[in-house]
Amino acid sequence: MSIVKQNSQLRDDILYYLHNIYDDISHPVLSQEYDDDLGNIANKLIEAMHLDELQQDFVPPPHQNHWDQTRVMMITYSDSVFDDKSPPLQVLHQFLNTYLHQTITDVHLLPFYPFSSDDGFSVIDYSTVNPALGDWKDVQKLSLEYNLMFDLVINHCSSRSQWFTSFINGEGKGHDFFTTATLDDDLSMVTRPRISPLLRSTETKSGTQHVWCTFSHDQVDFDFKNPNVLIEFARIIHLYLHNGASLFRLDAVAFLWKSIGTNCINLPKTHEIIKLYRLLIEHKAPQAIIITETNIPNHENLSYFGNANEAHAIYNFSLPPLLLNTLVSQDATVLTQWLMSMPPAQNGTTYFNFLASHDGIGLRPAEGLLAEDDINKLVNTMQSFDGKISWRTNNNGDQSPYEINIALIDACRGTHEGEDEWQVSRFICAHTIMLGLEGIPGIYVHSLLGTMNDLERVINTGQNRTINRHRWHYEKLISALTNDNSLHCIILNKMKKLITLRQAQCAFHPNATQFTLRLGPSCFGYWRQSIDRTQSIFCISNITKTEQTLRVSDINLINTQSWYDLLSGERLTHQQQTMTLKPYQTLWLTNHYDN
Repeated sequence: MSIVKQNSQLRDDILYYLHNIYDDISHPVLSQEYDDDLGNIANKLIEAMHLDELQQDFVPPPHQNHWDQTRVMMITYSDSVFDDKSPPLQVLHQFLNTYLHQTITDVHLLPFYPFSSDDGFSVIDYSTVNPALGDWKDVQKLSLEYNLMFDLVINHCSSRSQWFTSFINGEGKGHDFFTTATLDDDLSMVTRPRISPLLRSTETKSGTQHVWCTFSHDQVDFDFKNPNVLIEFARIIHLYLHNGASLFRLDAVAFLWKSIGTNCINLPKTHEIIKLYRLLIEHKAPQAIIITETNIPNHENLSYFGNANEAHAIYNFSLPPLLLNTLVSQDATVLTQWLMSMPPAQNGTTYFNFLASHDGIGLRPAEGLLAEDDINKLVNTMQSFDGKISWRTNNNGDQSPYEINIALIDACRGTHEGEDEWQVSRFICAHTIMLGLEGIPGIYVHSLLGTMNDLERVINTGQNRTINRHRWHYEKLISALTNDNSLHCIILNKMKKLITLRQAQCAFHPNATQFTLRLGPSCFGYWRQSIDRTQSIFCISNITKTEQTLRVSDINLINTQSWYDLLSGERLTHQQQTMTLKPYQTLWLTNHYDN
């Protein structure tokens, strides 16, 4: 007997989401292939995910935290480290085992599939590993030692894919996978992350078609009104699980569903599709985690938690621009107000915190939080540190800064007043703040290594984002990391020490209690308490380049307990009335000291 009949609850749950997605949708595939019977689509989804292997009575437990304070992710391209002898995936594995095996638990492998542009995010073939990087065996071996996050590039694929060739030819798999519009459609409200025209004119066997391209004309958008697209991505998800994925990053998922006459971002059916994939994934792999990549204003981003039935984790996109602004403006006011407004993530969900990634520092998530003048001032300062700016087109046709493209170590060169001697201290301060926050930390490989702006690569590629996508030759990297005086060695050692210290503190569990402290504009702080209430940590940072003094009474330390700074090992005395913080110094004051 098939699972379709055995597990009626799973099938009913799938049907619930399918009705939410397709009940008011008219699409030829629905009537021609499925006789408008959503039950047939449910059966196809079950088959695509191989859910007939499930036990009949299996129900994924709700509100389960699949993480603790030891989880720390490194974000990297498969060829961020390479040599002339071995496939880059093997070199990356060697680098991890040599330098980070006791530090990093999770690795986000940025797209490693055959691609045509955007450094992997224009996928030609979802089912294979780019042979220039290695093969599935290399990925599988890596997954035996690290939790791997794969990108599910779900909004679009390459115009050089076989699917798009089928679209042009009007036959074959993929011929109806893509979103089109007409030149007469009202697209004035569509949210654009780029300045290129939304529609791409494409000559097909049935005439000229205008294909929807949210990001570039080489990245053609899928049409999820066609249930075959939904089913195809279920097959891809199963393939990735089979080959070692334990986390999924849903790339650009906010743009997934298109509806003429709307802004085509964050639409309700997008949320229903994510919930459906969550249902399928948690039945197939109960410990797997979904993270939504939604580079949008903060209040919209929070909606992707759903009711703990959508994303397990959301990218905390407002953190990078707000924290960087705090450090270069030497004013923690906005960062403090923002953190106070952030709701605690309920069990089964958490934040994914990061400061840098393969992309730039997004500015849309700062909308409504930073004043326009503050954003412009931040942009100007980053440009003075050799940063680049990427732009987007607004609904009125004007252009505004979309993201800052810069290596984080260079972004920390100075303040609005100019460059200074506090670059490393400022950089470490930023990560110390991030590592203590509620959520799972993700650290870009080039932040771990203190890699600087790759201006030469920007010139060679003509792409601003490549400023922070340097490729290290392994021998050169080893040389840098074995030189105790090199910036890269200094940064890596400091970062590893911070991460190891974080991992030993139960108060830094991603779902431990967090309370924001009001310490004035020159200091930023928050309090963490472990789930079992045995440990408290007060995280307090001087975010200026001048010494700051705080009264102990301002922090409300319980004076019947002994308090220690985890970072320096110093103990506060019961008689101590004040604390002095050096420029960009952070204290992790705890009542539970085992290190």
